[in-house]
Amino acid sequence: MKKILTTPIRDEDLRDLNVGDVVYLTGRLVTCRDVAHRRLIEQKRELPVNLEGGAIFHAGPIVRKKDDDSYEMVSIGPTTSMRMEKFEREFIKQTGVKLIVGKGGMGPETVAGCQEGVAVHAIFPGGCAVLAATQVEEIEGYEWPDLGMPETLWINRVREFGPLIISIDTKGNNLISDNKVVFNQRKKPVLERISKQLSFIK
Repeated sequence: MKKILTTPIRDEDLRDLNVGDVVYLTGRLVTCRDVAHRRLIEQKRELPVNLEGGAIFHAGPIVRKKDDDSYEMVSIGPTTSMRMEKFEREFIKQTGVKLIVGKGGMGPETVAGCQEGVAVHAIFPGGCAVLAATQVEEIEGYEWPDLGMPETLWINRVREFGPLIISIDTKGNNLISDNKVVFNQRKKPVLERISKQLSFIK
């Protein structure tokens, strides 16, 4: 059965999720990346969007202005989430955001933030930016346009946006760091076997 999270997301919606689960999002999804995080955390500027129970997307979209002065989403691909690692724990605490979507994993500070704030991080598959744009029903608004198109807070209404792979759950599990341990264990004997066969190369 397809698991769909709907904003505003409640704590109980997230507690049963585990790393590796696939979910979809319906409701409001706000693009929010480096500079917006920096403005909130370092410059202590209040975010112009209420993210309580909400979802953010580490993404720098391509947006087109239409003849009626509204906007449509052309492409919305994820940005590397690790760039926000030093901000995300405090960001979760200050905003009450529940779902963080991006590319790749995040580190121990975000894991701690997700435990404290009952939030999750999810990975949106790379290379699907145009597909993702088709899941944006409407751009409802935008804030901080002075930052330029990629860094503007685009407020999107989405329906079954995904697939989103849970990479950090509310219990302190981190899919990417766990996988690194497993992959390194598998890699070691293979590398030893290869190095024996290539030992004649000096």
